[in-house]
Amino acid sequence: MSSFVVSARKYRPLKFEDVVGQDHVIQTLKNAILKDKLAHAFLFCGPRGVGKTSCARILAKTINCTNRNNSGEACNACDNCKTYIEQQTFNIIELDAASYNSVDHIRTLNDQVRFQPQQGQYKVFIIDEVHMLSQSAFNAFLKTLEEPPPYAVFILATTEKHKILPTILSRCQIFDFKRIPVPQIVNHLKNIAGQEHIIAEDEALHIIAQKSDGSLRDSLSIFDRLISFTDGSLSYQEVINNLNVLDYDYYFKIVESCLLEDFSNTFVLFDSIIKNGFEPDNFLLGLGEHLRLLLLCKDQRTYPLLEISKSLLKKYHEQSNLAPLSFLLTALQIINECDIHYLRAKNKRLHVEMALLKVNHIHKVVSKEITGSPSNLEKKTADEPDLEEVAHIFDLEEPKEKLKPLTIPADEVHPSLTSIEVVPVHKPKFEEKSPETVSQPMDRVKEAPNTQHDSPKSVDATSNLKTGSKIPKLGSLASIQSNILKNGNEKKNKIPFDHENIQNLWDEYTSNVSSKSLKKVLNDVELQIGNKRITAIVGTQFAKGVIVQESSLIEHLRYKTSLNDIQMVIEVDPNRAPEDLMGGSRIMTNKEKYELMCESNPLVEKMKDTFQLKVDHSV
Repeated sequence: MSSFVVSARKYRPLKFEDVVGQDHVIQTLKNAILKDKLAHAFLFCGPRGVGKTSCARILAKTINCTNRNNSGEACNACDNCKTYIEQQTFNIIELDAASYNSVDHIRTLNDQVRFQPQQGQYKVFIIDEVHMLSQSAFNAFLKTLEEPPPYAVFILATTEKHKILPTILSRCQIFDFKRIPVPQIVNHLKNIAGQEHIIAEDEALHIIAQKSDGSLRDSLSIFDRLISFTDGSLSYQEVINNLNVLDYDYYFKIVESCLLEDFSNTFVLFDSIIKNGFEPDNFLLGLGEHLRLLLLCKDQRTYPLLEISKSLLKKYHEQSNLAPLSFLLTALQIINECDIHYLRAKNKRLHVEMALLKVNHIHKVVSKEITGSPSNLEKKTADEPDLEEVAHIFDLEEPKEKLKPLTIPADEVHPSLTSIEVVPVHKPKFEEKSPETVSQPMDRVKEAPNTQHDSPKSVDATSNLKTGSKIPKLGSLASIQSNILKNGNEKKNKIPFDHENIQNLWDEYTSNVSSKSLKKVLNDVELQIGNKRITAIVGTQFAKGVIVQESSLIEHLRYKTSLNDIQMVIEVDPNRAPEDLMGGSRIMTNKEKYELMCESNPLVEKMKDTFQLKVDHSV
């Protein structure tokens, strides 16, 4: 028979100090042993492979050790320790609740509790996967767990604490085991590799630790499998090939192409990833994690969250310095949205490519200012395709004569479309019944109104467009960018942000309001101006709700001050309430209103009787 033992068993910890990543549990157990304050029932819960059963066995061995050291560790040399190591002890009984989960098995365990330990001070019962016990088995175990004999100690282990009855939880000291961090798993694997005389690269061990998801047992299983595959050495390339992990260089190249807005290279890299057998959803997860690590490199306080090797840390810092914060945040949002809707997409590859295309053009969308003069914008760039050449390649017919721009009536132009050209659609081949001549091109469209209460101005036009081609077409990119520059220059001369100007803008908006009730509410507001913050103090909750619904008010203030980040907070001060509310009066019902009307004008009652009207008293 083969003498090979897997690393998870061969290097199972025998002392508390050998346990990896559970210092908070180990220290508590040691203090309880040293101070002789040992509980009769423990519950170890946490993810798989983090040391729950190992700690239970070490605790069972240590409390029966007759020669413990000053730190609370077992000596591993006394008779009790030797019988445990040789698995010949009768004082430690292990029960697998996944296999023995019935009432009869628990009754058998209860019978064993009655017998005192043959050797040592305590008789320890370790129940693994205790959440698998049936409801009746839990109930049968309650009384024994609550009042056991002084020599009995119960250690329960589970990965699903929420499935255990609260009556069981209340009778145990609960210890929550946490996932083991990547650096501690890497250090443990290094120690094992040194003992086994295996040459392993740090980046390869980091990949194994990340793949194990905080489970030390899983990392040791992966380690054994890779050693068998590589025959005594571990390299980064061999690990990613065997574990089907995408090389991080792909992510660096993808982000670099996106920063350079080179979508062609991005698509080529993504195509090579697909051809190598990686699914698009795995690529999305990896790219999201890569962007997250770049974001963490922006601040020294988040460096402890970077679970990567030192050699890889330098590359992340270099690319993080090149990537703006706005780019990383927007890219993370795009990738996250793509991942959420990935399962519903029919063409999944196109779905991911559209997300990559958006990431490539983040800079154009996020940038708030357009650099360059209108004259430079009108020049054709080197990357701009020649329309005649494109038409020649695809055998497209060039129109024999250029289309003339048309004028359109004012009521058919949206106020936000300023300074644009409107051109007709190509004429259809069939003859229309009543064709009309095209009027002269319009010179310009007047500016849109400043507030939504104004009506749009009329457009300079000589005739209406009555043909079927009423689709407006935006002008060239140069003309649109020129308009943006023009509007940006106009905003620089807007009203400054101070109390006097904000009050004037508030009064200006109030004067244009047609609703009398809204106007009264706005006139009764007290304004307090802070750092880009407007505090409006009103007297009632009703007034607060009215102002909250008036969303165009804050837009009006932002537009006039050219500050898009103005915030408005509405506070209620009962001292500013109207006098009738302060005096304790209440709202009249419909019946009371009707009676008051009859007292002031007796003809109201006569009109009700004449027309056989009814008064609604429901409110």
